Amino acid sequence: MLAAIDLMAEKGYKGVSTKEIAAAAGVSEMTLFRNFGNKLNLLENAVQHFHYSVEMASLFEEKIVWDLRADLLMISQTYQEMMSRNRKLFLIVLGDNDLAGIRERAQQHPRKLLALLTDYFTEMQRQNKLIAADAETQAITFMWMNYGAFMSQLFTESPISTVTMQNFMHSSVELFARGLTP
Repeated sequence: MLAAIDLMAEKGYKGVSTKEIAAAAGVSEMTLFRNFGNKLNLLENAVQHFHYSVEMASLFEEKIVWDLRADLLMISQTYQEMMSRNRKLFLIVLGDNDLAGIRERAQQHPRKLLALLTDYFTEMQRQNKLIAADAETQAITFMWMNYGAFMSQLFTESPISTVTMQNFMHSSVELFARGLTP
């Protein structure tokens, strides 16, 4: 899968053949077909394998400490690390309109994160650690804030701002926490 991701990121989804992928992976084209069926299935498997919902679910189950600032910073840092690690997949899938089906199926991952965050904000409200507000709106706002930060750096090497990602995360979590804390 990694060889396919590297080649597709370099040449585009349509610009690389299964023969090239197999050669880069050190397998026969027949092995590639036996394991994935075709190039589209290979890419879809890569998107499912390398996406973040399983890792995020573990984070919420094992590492949440019920401190808003600490939790949101940990969630932001983990999210940005995973998105950065999967940068090539985003470039591939967003770069080709014929891959809309994969993009649609990949929506299960942000939907899972939205559910995790909504449950987190609901519980924090129940514990009187947050002001009363719509938990799903809080969750999607937090997600879009982080997604926007990632997307602003996806297609370009030159940043929009001199603010580092670390400073962005600390500042945005502080602003977010200040606005939600009773």
